[in-house]
Amino acid sequence: MGKYPVLKPREVAAVLPVQTGTIGHTRWVKISHWIVAFSFMTLAFTGFVILMAHPRLYWGEVGNDLTPALIELPISRNHRHGGWEKSAPFFQDAPSAVSANRTYDIFNKNSWGRSLHFLAAWFLTVPGAVYLLAGIVTGHFRRHLWLRVGEFAPRLVWQDLIGHLRLQIQPATGGPQYGLLQKYAYCGVVFLALPLAVVTGLAMSPAITASYPFLSGMFGGFQSARTIHFFTAVVLVLFLFVHVMMIVKSGFKRQMRAMTFGRIR
Repeated sequence: MGKYPVLKPREVAAVLPVQTGTIGHTRWVKISHWIVAFSFMTLAFTGFVILMAHPRLYWGEVGNDLTPALIELPISRNHRHGGWEKSAPFFQDAPSAVSANRTYDIFNKNSWGRSLHFLAAWFLTVPGAVYLLAGIVTGHFRRHLWLRVGEFAPRLVWQDLIGHLRLQIQPATGGPQYGLLQKYAYCGVVFLALPLAVVTGLAMSPAITASYPFLSGMFGGFQSARTIHFFTAVVLVLFLFVHVMMIVKSGFKRQMRAMTFGRIR
């Protein structure tokens, strides 16, 4: 028998048959992704509106303008609004509670932002729960997101981090093939940040905590849940900015086609 010629990797790729299959995200991933994306953008906007109404964060069960704040955020005219008008009793003919108004009218006084925020939250919670269940049942998490034993090595994480800081981003594959930092980020968002945002949000709802009071207690009180909810939201917004930047850098058209109506050959 004659010897077969030794081919170089580039020559092997030239003679191998071209793969004619298509890659891309499954339909249920696409649908849940875009519902969660639009609901999250609504939540980010309305959450900022709510925070503008009272830009102070506390720790514990209670907190208001007359108690010390953990953090004060200078984001609206309600930050250090100038004090209070002269207090006046509710009834002049008998001892009663005393009321006082701010020197500035409160922004979002009719609480439209809070109502829309609570409504949009269900469009994140329900599809998010479906995504979690489907990801476990179909094996999507096991195949694409969950980290392998060897991927916990600090050396690999450091190499991937340096590559991202140098903007050495691999071109988009158009499907669920994720890099090491992507897996860390997506696992942190899917299994930690988003569930924490949902649970702390429920812990701030009087209707929910009236039936399940342990939700507020597990975070140390209503105001503690509100503070944790705020910082979790900040992490998610930062993730969104980096996520969009990586999409643009790795190939915007290809990524959007794979996550919308197209599939890539």
